[in-house]
Amino acid sequence: EGRLPSSVITLILILLSPYLENRSHSQCKHVFLRLVEQEKDPDFWKEWAQRTLKNALTLQDLNKNVAKNIILFLGDGMGVPTVTAARILKGQLSGQNGEETQLEMDKFPYVALSKTYNTNAQVPDSAGTATAYLCGVKANEGTVGVSAAAVKSQCNTTRGNEVTSILKWAKDAGKSVGIVTTTRVNHATPSAAYAHCVDRDWYSDGDMPAEALQSGCKDIARQLFENIPDIDVIMGGGRRNMYPRNTPDVEYPGDKKHNGTRKDGRNLVGEWTDRMKDKRGYYVWNRKDLFSLNPNNVDYLLGLFEPADLPYELERNKETDPSLTEMVDVAIKILRKNERGFYLLVEGGRIDHGHHDGKAKQALHEAVEMDRAITRAGLLTSIYDTLTVVTADHSHVFSFGGYTHRGNSIFGLAPIMSDIDQKPFTSILYGNGPGFKFVNGARENVSTVDYEHNNYQAQAAVPLSMETHGGEDVAIFSKGPLAHLLHGVQEQHYIPHVMAYAACIGQNKDHCHTNSGSPSLSHISPTLALLLSVKWLLC
Repeated sequence: EGRLPSSVITLILILLSPYLENRSHSQCKHVFLRLVEQEKDPDFWKEWAQRTLKNALTLQDLNKNVAKNIILFLGDGMGVPTVTAARILKGQLSGQNGEETQLEMDKFPYVALSKTYNTNAQVPDSAGTATAYLCGVKANEGTVGVSAAAVKSQCNTTRGNEVTSILKWAKDAGKSVGIVTTTRVNHATPSAAYAHCVDRDWYSDGDMPAEALQSGCKDIARQLFENIPDIDVIMGGGRRNMYPRNTPDVEYPGDKKHNGTRKDGRNLVGEWTDRMKDKRGYYVWNRKDLFSLNPNNVDYLLGLFEPADLPYELERNKETDPSLTEMVDVAIKILRKNERGFYLLVEGGRIDHGHHDGKAKQALHEAVEMDRAITRAGLLTSIYDTLTVVTADHSHVFSFGGYTHRGNSIFGLAPIMSDIDQKPFTSILYGNGPGFKFVNGARENVSTVDYEHNNYQAQAAVPLSMETHGGEDVAIFSKGPLAHLLHGVQEQHYIPHVMAYAACIGQNKDHCHTNSGSPSLSHISPTLALLLSVKWLLC
């Protein structure tokens, strides 16, 4: 009597888990040895399953609150094999075997599958998919924010075929909105949130053909500031597309490849700064300046930390460039001041780049960093009024196998030799890509190279300068109000419709039961109130 239910204790431990990860090597070794012994006992597995069952039974009471806040975490190229490998890596970074580890997204109660094809592509690209999960409309490969009636690179097919995104729906409903990415802020994923462009590569007018400019099409960087001029938070890379051609970069003034690219002579950052100077708006280009700001005194933030994409997490200069987790932390602290709530798009964009380069170690560390950002967002918000969705736009031809033993380094060798060429092979392999290497007419012997190097390119079956996307379904993890609507196998364009329905924005509002979009706090149970109090204290 008077004791907390085990499910509540479990939830509190989940909230505290980020604070329990920094254990010493000796402590981790002790936990590992104890786990090995426990796993030999059948009761260990049975009790684990029973705990999981009891937790699952609590999900019968569906969360039907209105979502004041909605967050989409998009792992670019984060297919299911990448999720599994990242889980193992996360555990191994903490001194564990890895397989038994939980990613933060693993803890979400609802999981679905998303069908990722574009209207004209079986295996999709990041532009057409972004249009699906942000605008709710499937589209052609290579196009953003336009319907399938628009033809790639044909400017005159843009007008009349524009489609708006959930970011705009949220802004129109009075919510604050933000975009955080590790790529350029005008890359494929973020651009679908605000742009209408028949070519994802039209980053600035310097990247556009003359006929497109003459026909009145706008580059994506320009659209970032003009289409929805009051996006509250924008953070990522892409400085060079905002400045006139040959303008030296503020961070790399001696490197011409980072110079401005704009032909129209416009300084888009300067224009934004002038417009926002009396609206508590701030522009920053490095980590120090970002952390000099007090989010309580900031209403608008533009952070452009690199001329192009941000560096890989393993190569990040921790003095000058913020991590994805740090950017998410600042973004939420700014956005959550709005009593009507917020919409935030977060992209772990360089997972995709690592895979394209055949550099699995870079890709997986990017995925682990995004998972850290998901943890941080969870600590700053509540499942009571915040719908959080984690998904991918597409997969990659990345795999790991080879009958590796429990606890084998995710980047290590398989325990067997090839029975064809009698050479070792790594567990991680690609179906195609730059890792295809023949030495003296035979497959490279990986034991002669450093296959655990950060930039090692895993072996590939087919030689390509860049590895390709994969066409299989990707996972959708969700928690919070109406998260149970993301279930089963769904078309990718279904995702923003659910998020909008949950938040009472966009076209679905008939079910909304309050004018403010927020249910009464009187509906909070004592148990949930305790959990929210614990989380607030931790943050």
